[in-house]
Amino acid sequence: MNFKEIFSVSLILFSVIDILGSIPVIIDIRKKTGSIHAEQVTLISAALMIIYLYLGISILSLFGVDVKSFAAAGALIIFLIGLEMILGRSIFKHESSSSKATGIVPLAFPIIAGAGTMTTIISLKAAYSEINIIVGIILNVAIIYLVLRSSEWLERKLGQSGADILRKVFGMILLAIAIKLFKTNLV
Repeated sequence: MNFKEIFSVSLILFSVIDILGSIPVIIDIRKKTGSIHAEQVTLISAALMIIYLYLGISILSLFGVDVKSFAAAGALIIFLIGLEMILGRSIFKHESSSSKATGIVPLAFPIIAGAGTMTTIISLKAAYSEINIIVGIILNVAIIYLVLRSSEWLERKLGQSGADILRKVFGMILLAIAIKLFKTNLV
């Protein structure tokens, strides 16, 4: 294990996943569904990232999908989530809070372990040791879990006005990210 590589991988993944920037989305989903199953979302996100590390390109090839098409599809979902946040309208149907899948879609996929995370992990594999990437994934998963578990506390600290402002601002950021992802992967 190389601590410099682990630090680099962790920082790169942290930037791409942007769990802190996803706080308004997390709060919004929790409000709509009543709760977020932090453990389940975290485990599924971690599993997806490990799958991307070992089978990412193979899975897409199996379905005849290239990484750019996958990223463009993820961009569309992120765009719609951004519209939801800005317009205050529901585009996605959210199941009742009794559902075991609460928050898995869109949190685990595509927000946490979406197209950007997949392409980043595939790229990291070419430059870093697998063990260092795995440790970087684990460190990020720990942060993701902490943020998901503290979403109610974060919402209380922000207050309704703060949460509304943050939701609109990050909705715009999500739209911009989606457009950039789509534009980058269009060709």
